[in-house]
Amino acid sequence: MSKTRKIYFLRLIGRTVVFIIAILTYIFDRNMFEVAKGWNFFNRFSLLHILWALWMVDMVLQLIPVKSHISIGSQKVFESLFKPIKEKINYKNLKQYIKDTTATAYKVMAIWIALTVFVSVLHLCGIIDTGIMVLTATFFYVCDLICILIWCPFRLIMHNKCCTTCRIFNWDHLMMFLPIIALNSFFSWSLVIFALAVWLVWELCVFMYPERFWENSNMALRCSECTDKLCTQYCRRLKKQEW
Repeated sequence: MSKTRKIYFLRLIGRTVVFIIAILTYIFDRNMFEVAKGWNFFNRFSLLHILWALWMVDMVLQLIPVKSHISIGSQKVFESLFKPIKEKINYKNLKQYIKDTTATAYKVMAIWIALTVFVSVLHLCGIIDTGIMVLTATFFYVCDLICILIWCPFRLIMHNKCCTTCRIFNWDHLMMFLPIIALNSFFSWSLVIFALAVWLVWELCVFMYPERFWENSNMALRCSECTDKLCTQYCRRLKKQEW
């Protein structure tokens, strides 16, 4: 197991602990979730402020090049991590690759928007309360690393070989927070807006620097160059295919 994979498993454990604490808080002190309503965020300090700050820091780390212990899948937007191939890049194939992966990426987005509408309707109809909405985002916070380390359902749509080459790697926070948009509060909107900023930077880089996102133009994305080894269950088979 690579050092990066070990660190990501520790993060998964940490996120699971956060989720359990959130559930226990909902059971024993449901009023604490009032912070996620309107402008209550500024009324008193609570555990939700720590969670909010943790999520904000996670998003900031996606906007700066951090070479150690952050997956290349998330950091491939940055020029400092780009390893161009020695041969001439086939820009025709690169353009087609970006076109195809973008089409599948926005299928995922359409599904997620539908989920967001569904959750929002449940909340607006009073079926699920503010606490459950926050717990939903926290649940997706855990699922994000499960997708990376264990199994990712989005591969069924994206058909990407691994997380390193994933077209939507840094969509995670936007997908995490979109379902709580119906809370219509400082807590929800601050997270959604920042997540949108991270998503926008990612999407702009895809179209401005597409060569950073294709393994046939960026050597850093190839299995033979991989040091992350996050997708261990796929690595051996994919490496054989590449060679």
